[in-house]
Amino acid sequence: DVLKWSKFSGASWLKDGSGFFYSRFAEPKAGEALRGLNQNQQVYFHKLGTPQSADTLIYERPDEPDWMFNAGVTEDGRYLLLYQSEGTEPKNRIFVRDLSQPDTAFRPLVDAFDAEYTVVGNDGNTFYVRTNNGAPRARLVAIDLESPAPANWKTLIAEPEGRDVLANVDMVGDNFMAVFRTHAHEKAAVYRRDGTLVKQVDLPGIGSVGGFGGKRTDTESYFTYTSFTYPSTIFRYDLATGGVSVFKRPETAFKPEGYETKQVFYKSKDGTEVPMFITHRKGLVLDGTNPTYLYGYGGFDISLTPGYSAGNAGWLEMGGVYAVANLRGGGEYGKTWHDSGRLKSKQNVFDDFIAAAEYLIAAKYTSPAKLAVGGGSNGGLLVGAVITQRPELFGAALPAVGVLDMLRFHKFTIGAAWRSDYGDPDVKEDFDVLLKYSPLHNVKPGTRYPATLITTGDHDDRVVPAHSFKFAAALQAAQAGPNPILIRIDTSVGHGAGKPLDAVIQEKADQWAFLAAQLGMTVR
Repeated sequence: DVLKWSKFSGASWLKDGSGFFYSRFAEPKAGEALRGLNQNQQVYFHKLGTPQSADTLIYERPDEPDWMFNAGVTEDGRYLLLYQSEGTEPKNRIFVRDLSQPDTAFRPLVDAFDAEYTVVGNDGNTFYVRTNNGAPRARLVAIDLESPAPANWKTLIAEPEGRDVLANVDMVGDNFMAVFRTHAHEKAAVYRRDGTLVKQVDLPGIGSVGGFGGKRTDTESYFTYTSFTYPSTIFRYDLATGGVSVFKRPETAFKPEGYETKQVFYKSKDGTEVPMFITHRKGLVLDGTNPTYLYGYGGFDISLTPGYSAGNAGWLEMGGVYAVANLRGGGEYGKTWHDSGRLKSKQNVFDDFIAAAEYLIAAKYTSPAKLAVGGGSNGGLLVGAVITQRPELFGAALPAVGVLDMLRFHKFTIGAAWRSDYGDPDVKEDFDVLLKYSPLHNVKPGTRYPATLITTGDHDDRVVPAHSFKFAAALQAAQAGPNPILIRIDTSVGHGAGKPLDAVIQEKADQWAFLAAQLGMTVR
């Protein structure tokens, strides 16, 4: 079966496998497929073996064109969960339909856009929900569908030490498999249904944890562990014994024993303490001459936790230092950390990144001529902003698929959803904030900008490539120094998800070659 115009959607199957629920948009007008506004999302049911034209409309809100919807079937097959959100801010509502009673209406489980809610599982009418309502670093609560008012919620798992973010919860067997985030790295623990701690999960070290999916009837679960020098490995967890064993470890030529990762904490412009991971070859001499690649994101409640990348392993093998700064705007410390790096506070993100660069220079890891910065999408905005605000601080820059025109981002595809983090350019108060840091509008003629390689794809329907085109043209016209300003445009490639492996390799090779040339690296 082929279904078209589905975007920002999963497929949630009925328990009998006869069909699934999914979200889609109307077919765009001719020529608008890659840049038309994504509005009026609808939820449909598709019966297997039938054409899309026969799909049943489940839910729509034409009076709220910017609302987004996703539907999911509970594991017991009884309930259909309808998630409603507006923009990319992690706030949503959840409504429930009893599939055992045909043609019944949706009932509210949580009926306010005041926090983030995710259903982990259910026992009949009792739903287990991870939320940051009343807990900026999140908690797990039990909500009775018959009396869903917040006053009736029962907290099962909360911040165990007052500092950890409850990043994720899965339900396997009769256990909650919880992942906590502490200072941007993760640990895992097992809890009973009443919220009683069973045990901490044994992990190889400081890194990131993913997975723990499973069913209520399972006696085992699987999870992944990774760090900057530890390739992503699948582990098996025995629910009866608590034993952890390797299920699948990838084969790689990278030799992690020759490298080390440190976590440091540095002060940003306003005194806020920000964590940063620094990975490099053991025995590195801190003499200010090391080519260093500083990476960041800082937005949309997204956390940068330790993770292995073959591309980054190549950078380390070239002799480079790899640094990741956990900027405000992300989710590393929960809702407060996110809020302090968005809307009127967005400049904090750029200040955090600039302070990270200054730390690396002051600590003699590198020097401005040897320092490169990189980031993609919202991270591309980050790179564009810091090189226009502090061009003398960097030797090279790699802004990828970036949001670079902050006055028109909301006019294309899903851009309007980003107003929750950036503000609305059509509102004067927000416009004034955006204009101060919009990379495109802060390029100044006669400035010596660092060597810059901008990358995008001609089929990017998330951040339309016009952002990169205009920024490249503006930088090229303004450049007063000898450094090259280049743009690399992949054809038949989008924002990054689903990018073919050969295209990923070619782009990464070009980026590292560009940095090697511009930072004066001698590569063995």
